[in-house]
Amino acid sequence: MNSIFNLALLPALVSALIAFAATPLVIRFAKKFGLMDDPKKHKHPAIIHIHPTPRAGGLAIFAAIAVASFLFLPNDKYILAILGGGAVIIIMGLLDDKYDLNPYFRLLIGFVAALFPIAAGIGIAFISNPLGGIINLSQPQLHFSLFGDAKSIWVLSDLFALFWIVFMMNMLNMGAKGVDGQLSGVVVIAAATIAVLSLKFSADITQWPVIILAAITAGAYLGFLPWHIYPQKIMPSYGGAALAGYLLAVLSILATTKVGTLIVVLGVPLIDTGYTIVRRIIGGRSPVWGDRGHLHHRLLDLGWSKRKVASFYWAITALLGFMAINLNTKTKFYTIVGVAIALGGLILWLTYRPNLTKKT
Repeated sequence: MNSIFNLALLPALVSALIAFAATPLVIRFAKKFGLMDDPKKHKHPAIIHIHPTPRAGGLAIFAAIAVASFLFLPNDKYILAILGGGAVIIIMGLLDDKYDLNPYFRLLIGFVAALFPIAAGIGIAFISNPLGGIINLSQPQLHFSLFGDAKSIWVLSDLFALFWIVFMMNMLNMGAKGVDGQLSGVVVIAAATIAVLSLKFSADITQWPVIILAAITAGAYLGFLPWHIYPQKIMPSYGGAALAGYLLAVLSILATTKVGTLIVVLGVPLIDTGYTIVRRIIGGRSPVWGDRGHLHHRLLDLGWSKRKVASFYWAITALLGFMAINLNTKTKFYTIVGVAIALGGLILWLTYRPNLTKKT
């Protein structure tokens, strides 16, 4: 019990307290420097709030994660690289909060941020094959010398990790931050799931930093949640959402490659965003420019309150998280296929329901 407290509960508590205390300061900072989202000035179909709301919530979250990491984790090249990539995301997020950057530029800088942990040696050497066995990503390797030191690049491993991290950053930004409190609660559950899974291997001391970082991530978003829950006092914005995807992707790599687990846990926002991207492309629109077609928009149009929509996302994420802890590779694959079919049917019904109602 003492090890669980030191590895998970204490880091999570400290991170949560820092985030909770830092968020009012960030709210004042956002108001002072004009990092506000005013629906009267910022005309966008995806906007659902009606009052000017401070942005830049990711800054408070990152501050909590950075401080707690320095307190509880070794300041080695891995942690410094992870925090360095996170800092790039937050700086870009603040610029986006002020100037509404082009989404393709944000995507490009997202790749830059993802290179930080990869350059430090964090990569995916293999992934489990849902049909059995593993898929080896450790070959081919490029070997070279830099300043007299031998270096190597694991081509497939690094490429997979790069696109996985950027993929998760954008999926959470697009599909998990629609209504008040939605993103924060989902990230708390996802990070806590990774921490619980890693605790199963706590006899291996190499997993201790993973447990601590997962707990710190969950704590930071939990401490931010009281300010983000309906009615929100501040928005996480791009910085807070992309940071969440970045950290969860890195944690899924470090936690003995729990890529499939994270896909299951975040099944609803990932599948919703996937359907949204396909719909936009079929409609001849850019896949990265927002609209009012996400699942949370459909549920709001159905008459659900923001609080109910957020609770729905939390409940489904918690259920999938519980299942992911107890599933093997093959059943994870079948689970995500089942979720995709069920969620796709729900989205299609909600999309065409008005037309069907009019005909009847």
